[in-house]
Amino acid sequence: MSNENAPKETIDLPSGGKFYEEGSPLASGQIDIYYLTARHEDILTSTNLISKGLVFDKLYEALIATPGAHIDDMLTGDVNAVMVASRILGYGKDYEVSVTCPNCGTGESTVADLTKLKDRVPTVTTVEQVGKNYVVELPVSKAKIEFRLMTRGMEKTMQKELDGYKKLQMEYTPETTTFLKFIIVSINGSTDKASIKTFVDNMLVRDSKFMRDVYMDVKPDVNFEFDYTCSACSNTSPVRLPIGTAFFWPNS
Repeated sequence: MSNENAPKETIDLPSGGKFYEEGSPLASGQIDIYYLTARHEDILTSTNLISKGLVFDKLYEALIATPGAHIDDMLTGDVNAVMVASRILGYGKDYEVSVTCPNCGTGESTVADLTKLKDRVPTVTTVEQVGKNYVVELPVSKAKIEFRLMTRGMEKTMQKELDGYKKLQMEYTPETTTFLKFIIVSINGSTDKASIKTFVDNMLVRDSKFMRDVYMDVKPDVNFEFDYTCSACSNTSPVRLPIGTAFFWPNS
């Protein structure tokens, strides 16, 4: 079966498309993806791709049916939407997971309905959207920070940089500061990269945590929490959905 005739589905992106440039195929806020086929299973079971950590990128590339849309150009939250939708189309909505009750501590298996996952809703009101980016004032330094949302391509570039630090066998890997340097566009209107680097390296921890919390709040994404009712104490509470091997390899 050729790709032109392969069954496909249109899904909504958590970003609504508003963070992509005009003319981008992603700016519509929707994307077409193919149903999982035996060809895609070849990708999922490739020991070579799994060992290199490339299996999911190759899978998503093969699943995207919208002309001109590329996985590296997509916001990471939109990629998560493709992940969830493709899993539902391929293996169904029921996903068996192991959870621990936050109320009584009982551990058990339960089935989550993936179709009930919703998009995250931002709660921070102190951040301002300016074009495709956001501007926020830090609580301690009062510096005005303009930051951008990360695409899958940016995420991969950042990971390569972090892997480079690990190869140097440093005492620690600068994950927090590297992340902040990737997302910060300007500080008090200045886009000078050297100034941004110096500012980030000396950012007070309260400002750093605030910055990361704001980013996670406004980042368009799938809300991976689902309502779980404990069989032991009958308590119902939101639990974060664990993404394990059974997500794309059920009954493996």
